[in-house]
Amino acid sequence: MITFKQVSKQYKNGTKALNNVDLTIEQGEFVVIVGLSGAGKSTLLRTINRLHDVTEGTVEIDGVAITEARGKKLYTLRRDVGMIFQQFNIVKRSSVLKNVLAGRVGYHSTLRMILGLFPKEDKGIAFEALRRVNLLDKAYVRADQLSGGQQQRVSIARALAQEPKIFLADEPVASLDPLTTKQVMDDLQRINRDLGITMVVNLHSMEIARRYATRIIGLKAGEVVFDGPIEEATPKRFMGIYGESLEDEDQKQNSDHEQKEAVQ
Repeated sequence: MITFKQVSKQYKNGTKALNNVDLTIEQGEFVVIVGLSGAGKSTLLRTINRLHDVTEGTVEIDGVAITEARGKKLYTLRRDVGMIFQQFNIVKRSSVLKNVLAGRVGYHSTLRMILGLFPKEDKGIAFEALRRVNLLDKAYVRADQLSGGQQQRVSIARALAQEPKIFLADEPVASLDPLTTKQVMDDLQRINRDLGITMVVNLHSMEIARRYATRIIGLKAGEVVFDGPIEEATPKRFMGIYGESLEDEDQKQNSDHEQKEAVQ
């Protein structure tokens, strides 16, 4: 369903974020991409929906090269790819329902969306998306009145309202506590299993990756250094690849986040 063919990405400052990546991700897989900070995880993820252009190679979705798509073709391909960000990217002054309806903008004209003229069918899709993340009772609540975990689940519902074939999630639980992390990851797993939507998720934590993934891809300096089922993704093997535990990296990231919140 998603194919990387000799994909490389070099930034203007000379940093090579991806180096000759060849991958095929099949429909319905729950793939977790792991690696230390700077390994190229976010870059890899963002080439799938062309938030980043590649320097060399092609990325295909269902046999169509999104790296070569332009105009309406690119617009249509992106509509099939929902994305969830670490910082939620929701409009906090708007209601939960309006945030979820934003996932429907790819199906309507710009003028209609500016006027907020969503048809009844779209509202039904939005309510169903909220039901799937257990937030139906929050539909008319302002998003800024929700907890961080609930806001992330609103962003999942918004992506779900796109009716995508693919979900991309870039560190979706990095700023969440353990209980909320489980709720968000459970939602993603349930959507994957119930709807067959392909999941590609970036994580630092190997523990979480092994709990939810059907396949783990390890990146190091922009190259694929591991690609296999969770049974083969042992701590010993990854210690050999990275020279340090990804769990230690995850704890360091969480500590940095807690220090920032304490300062704020």
